[in-house]
Amino acid sequence: MSEQEVVFGFGAHSAIDDGPELLRMAEQADRDGLDIFSLSDHPYIGERLDAYASVGFILGRTQRLSGFANVSNLPTRPAPMLARTVTSLSALSGGRIVLGMGAGGLWDRISGMGVPRLSPGEAVNAFEEAIVLVKMLSGGGQPVTYRGRHFQVEQLEPAPVAAPPVWTGSVGPRSLAATGRVADGWIPGHAADWLSERYRASRPIIDEAAAAVGRDPREIRTVFNLPGRITDQPQAATRDSDGRWIGGSADQWVEELTGAVLEHGASGFMLFSSEGGVQDVVSVGRWANEIAPAVREAIATENG
Repeated sequence: MSEQEVVFGFGAHSAIDDGPELLRMAEQADRDGLDIFSLSDHPYIGERLDAYASVGFILGRTQRLSGFANVSNLPTRPAPMLARTVTSLSALSGGRIVLGMGAGGLWDRISGMGVPRLSPGEAVNAFEEAIVLVKMLSGGGQPVTYRGRHFQVEQLEPAPVAAPPVWTGSVGPRSLAATGRVADGWIPGHAADWLSERYRASRPIIDEAAAAVGRDPREIRTVFNLPGRITDQPQAATRDSDGRWIGGSADQWVEELTGAVLEHGASGFMLFSSEGGVQDVVSVGRWANEIAPAVREAIATENG
């Protein structure tokens, strides 16, 4: 998956009973040319499939589709072990893995798993340390000694595999700034899109933090989680009363997403069911065969 191209994928919040349907959908998406799939990571919910077990299984059944946890529940997945997991998946899949990273939000549920509760500030510190450490433990080189506030390793050998791209689910200002300093992509929280106040207020924080450490802000993707319906007929309204995208015909999707790329710097879209759970096969097929190619063609035409 090129870091320069606009990526198209689908996301799911998958219960254990959804496993066969999810696998069929991923195999279809792989055949149809989608770039990536994602699974939510809520290990404290017993009826959910484990994100990393599922990503690994699906990568083994596909050829070109990348996968990621959208986003990894860092408090339950310590950074050194997360580094081993994602570099192993990268090696086995030919690099078809993205590391989605979150600081952790539902602390009542997380602490119920025996994980020490962190304050919001501590959680963000741990989040930034984790991204730095995962990258240090990738790509070979000399043994790593790292003594952070939340993670410590002593003479630990890096995996001889490049670190995957890191996309974050940052929401607050401190977390957004950390994304600008050390991450490779950002997924706006609460399925906010390019016209939302959340996006307009948040993206400049990432850009300013990136520039402050000498990074080109344009290298940091914005990938949108996008719930919505794909309808047979054009819709009179494609956004609700709050201005949130709700979907429309394939042509309406193409027009909207092309504008998102060309006018607002979008670099990826993850289609989600507007009703939660696993997206339906027909919609994912239309997303892959009608919408994604048309948006790519429109962008190429505009860019000449």
